[in-house]
Amino acid sequence: MVQENLIVKLTYQFALDIIAFCETLESVRKFNLANQLFRSGTSIGANVREAQGAESKADFIHKMKIAYKESEETKYWLELCKEAANYADPGKLLKDIDSVQRVIGKIITTSKS
Repeated sequence: MVQENLIVKLTYQFALDIIAFCETLESVRKFNLANQLFRSGTSIGANVREAQGAESKADFIHKMKIAYKESEETKYWLELCKEAANYADPGKLLKDIDSVQRVIGKIITTSKS
């Protein structure tokens, strides 16, 4: 039986939630921010997934670091949405990105040792 991979599952669900939130932003014509958020928010899971097929431990760590950097950018866009006038509140997504960052950070730290 294949063991479930928490970070793959977590980032996949997060990407689906980002897609839905971006559709909400687009429905109120916030296209520029929606595009930036869509790219960074879905990239996290793509990089995590790519790390699963890494060629070496160093390659794995590198790909996870990219995922972490994308999560930082995503958090930035979500914080802007929260604070800017006339933007949808990202609500749960801000909590979710913190969880994603904690898990990725722990994976990087553990992988280095």
